[in-house]
Amino acid sequence: MKTNQIKKGARIKLENGFFGTMFDNAKGNTRMVEVEGLYTEIGSVYSHEIVAVKVGDAWQVVEHTPAQLKLKTQLTAMGW
Repeated sequence: MKTNQIKKGARIKLENGFFGTMFDNAKGNTRMVEVEGLYTEIGSVYSHEIVAVKVGDAWQVVEHTPAQLKLKTQLTAMGW
């Protein structure tokens, strides 16, 4: 599944190990997510940080677009 196909309300897993709930139906390099980390909060998450989405009872790996992977490379080069 691609990040642009993830719908509002879907459960997701982030690359840092935190879980969350998708909070928008947008497309692009950032998405709004209710993240359940040290605190539960709603905020923007880079799409390339989403690694899995729960579909039914199973987790599916997320495919990233070339633009999302390019952004990840740029941010990594900057030390982010």
